[in-house]
Amino acid sequence: MIPTKKTSKTRTRTRRAHQAIKPVNYTVCEKCGNAKLPHAMCAQCGYVNKSLSINTNE
Repeated sequence: MIPTKKTSKTRTRTRRAHQAIKPVNYTVCEKCGNAKLPHAMCAQCGYVNKSLSINTNE
């Protein structure tokens, strides 16, 4: 089936404008200084917040 009207480049690009890949927001671990995701455990040292630290050595 052939479309009745061609979709213009502007209309196509306007529709796809929000699909761009956004950068990941990293924060610095307060204990060891490595990059980590906010509100997540540090993969290196297991630090979460001041009152909680998880042991990563298994």
